[in-house]
Amino acid sequence: MSFLDHLEELRWHILRSFIAILALAIIVFLAKNIVFHHIILAPSRPDFITYRFLCKISEILHSSVLCITELPFTIQSRKMTGQFTMHISSSIVIGFICAFPYVFWEIWRFVKPALYSKEKKIARGAVFFVSLLFLSGILFGYYVVSPLSINFLANYQLDPSIINEFDITSYVTTVSMLVLTCGIMFQLPIMVYFLSKAGIVTPATMRKYRRHALIGTLIVSAIITPPDVISQLLIAVPLFLLYEISIYISKLVVKEEMTKMN
Repeated sequence: MSFLDHLEELRWHILRSFIAILALAIIVFLAKNIVFHHIILAPSRPDFITYRFLCKISEILHSSVLCITELPFTIQSRKMTGQFTMHISSSIVIGFICAFPYVFWEIWRFVKPALYSKEKKIARGAVFFVSLLFLSGILFGYYVVSPLSINFLANYQLDPSIINEFDITSYVTTVSMLVLTCGIMFQLPIMVYFLSKAGIVTPATMRKYRRHALIGTLIVSAIITPPDVISQLLIAVPLFLLYEISIYISKLVVKEEMTKMN
């Protein structure tokens, strides 16, 4: 195929991906009450499933430290077009999240013909595992990182006279960034797999920087969670487990490559 033919092929893959995102975004847009009340704004209320779960843990531990019964803030819209524009943008973001497996599949269909048979074999199952890890990260960000971050930011005060009245744009943007960031972070095992195949990353290197990774996850969890050990561990442990899983994946890849060489 010529360069222009490749561009034409890419255009159709992008167009189909855009149509999928747009179609799902329209469905989300029409389901306004369900999407906003039961999904987007749910972590802003004390009856959210994560807060109820933490309260149950508090009962078991006979301590009220983890139980979140109040979120001292209100959500406002300070611009005349604020709610409408946020409705559109959030619909697109959720549409992209829902369409991600298909979008990545379209990207893979464009890239796959350019790969050698060996490379295709290495990347077998990439669409499934990338999508699985992305959606797992989205769920982790929504049910764990977002509610704990919202609770921390809602209760953080410079002075008792300051009232928290968050703008709808600020609230939705914060939640979206936290959720999407987790979706991207959960791609670590896939990245390590391909970097190990390329010989860029080795298990020895990852073990060498294990302490740095541990400190990094603790710092991140300390920033986005309330100042208590349990909440920080709820964030740090899964992230560090991802790092350990990535070391194991890198080890398997290197072992396989060594076997082939012998």
